[in-house]
Amino acid sequence: MILVLRALGVGDLAAAVPALRGLRAGFPDRELVLAAPAWLAPLADLVGGIDRVLPTDGLGPPARPAPPPEAAVNLHGRGPQSHRLLAAARPGRLLAFANAEAGHADGPEWDDDEHEVRRWCRLLHWYGLPADPADLALLPPPAAAVPAGATVLHPGSKIHAKRWPAERFAALARALADRGHRVVLTGSADERDVAHRVAGAAGLTPEVVLAGRTGLAELAALVAAARLVVSGDTGVAHLATGYGTASVVLFGPVPPARWGPPPDRPRHRVLDAGDRARIDRDWSRPGGVGTHPTLAAISVEEVLAAVDEAERAVRVSGAVAA
Repeated sequence: MILVLRALGVGDLAAAVPALRGLRAGFPDRELVLAAPAWLAPLADLVGGIDRVLPTDGLGPPARPAPPPEAAVNLHGRGPQSHRLLAAARPGRLLAFANAEAGHADGPEWDDDEHEVRRWCRLLHWYGLPADPADLALLPPPAAAVPAGATVLHPGSKIHAKRWPAERFAALARALADRGHRVVLTGSADERDVAHRVAGAAGLTPEVVLAGRTGLAELAALVAAARLVVSGDTGVAHLATGYGTASVVLFGPVPPARWGPPPDRPRHRVLDAGDRARIDRDWSRPGGVGTHPTLAAISVEEVLAAVDEAERAVRVSGAVAA
């Protein structure tokens, strides 16, 4: 058995798809077990090659696998906590970034500025396991009763500093609806209120608010069938990349060089104000702070122009394919 730790969120798991596929190819006859939150199991099914999910709440201890894994792979972080969590499973070998505090001298050095996708591919390359950072495509989702061809706006984020102002999402929704887009608003149950505020200010009916009404499999199906996705730097943007759905992603405190879609895919447009100055408050804390200044600098007009660019790229790629 190969035990892999990635106990994070939707975007984190989607960014680890190339590394997970590299592990599947490198250990074709071993059971591949992903230690991750149980609610991520529908997305794990869309990665392909993961045999089962071992429910793990953050860095809390998962159920201990028996027998001990042949190898444990830390796709969660640099350690030491994540290294020690995996070491407690008594693996025959730990594949992880070097961390002296955890007593792990093997592995490459961590690079804070590295893109998240390439980081985990580089880790596998260190151990002789090829992984292609371009291999981001997700498997087709199960059929679901979701609107096809919708324009998905996702105004929320668990980190409030990554939220573009709700009034601008409302202005965007109104403008897109006037252009003939079928706008729907997604998010978690905790983000239902902001989605309803956006819909109300845009003059849209409450029925367009799907926040808190779709499970992860349904959300994947919605994005896969969508015309367009507009969101901040959050999980739904990674689903759009995984399904090749046109998208506009608004970046704030974290630069797209670390979490953005591949730059060679023009149907995925990135907006970034470019000022990387840190604010005094802890922007990474869920809740409690407002929109980061770099994100607040992005205008509605800029987003509409990026929408036009993304949709133009879709038309061009369709014409080339034809």
